[in-house]
Amino acid sequence: MINWIIGGVIIVALLAVVITGIVKVKRNGGIGCGCGCGGCSKASQCHSSKKEKNMRS
Repeated sequence: MINWIIGGVIIVALLAVVITGIVKVKRNGGIGCGCGCGGCSKASQCHSSKKEKNMRS
């Protein structure tokens, strides 16, 4: 029984670390899709500069 609890705690901790990392990247204006967007026609919408984002706010 204790093994299940420890395993669950470890899984929850790993998920928290991953989600925290994703949130930090998003807040800093990082890439959200995770793919190379060089040829994408909508790259300017996904990856606008921080200056433009601040002007919109």
